[in-house]
Amino acid sequence: MRSLTTIILCLFSITALACKGTLLDHNFKKLASSEEVNLCEAYSGKVVLVVNTASKCGFTYQYEGLEKLNEEYGNEGLVVLGFPSNDFRGQEPGTEEEIQDFCRLTYGVKFPMFEKTTVKKNNAHPFYHGLADSAGGYPQWNFHKYLIGRDGELITDFSTRTKPYDDVIIGALEKALQENI
Repeated sequence: MRSLTTIILCLFSITALACKGTLLDHNFKKLASSEEVNLCEAYSGKVVLVVNTASKCGFTYQYEGLEKLNEEYGNEGLVVLGFPSNDFRGQEPGTEEEIQDFCRLTYGVKFPMFEKTTVKKNNAHPFYHGLADSAGGYPQWNFHKYLIGRDGELITDFSTRTKPYDDVIIGALEKALQENI
């Protein structure tokens, strides 16, 4: 019995060590799926760019740049995570299946997308509360970006108007990708 307890404690310790910090320690369902993912377990040790998205927004074209970033820097350890949100003027009104189809068919999105998520201050998902607490502010519109380092800590955030291939994002991404845990 003592051996079983030791094994269980070791397994919990390994999971806890793999997830440095608590920022990413949240569960989300994959978009249009019942499969649940713990962000920390899935993306620990990666550089993560978190983006609240919308399909009917003037900034929706950013999907293309986000997918390109994910493809170009993915082998170096970057992952872009999309969180559709209908918080800003109802610009993500569709079902999760409709959102998934739109993203894949219109912009070729392959980066992980998750369930519709509330990101505005009063009703934000706890993940977004944590991001906002670390960054000093909540998204003010769709396509706000949060950059999380390999250590699971927030590095910085970028406004909606900052395009995926803006020099400030590329510089921060490349610096984060060079850092080891």
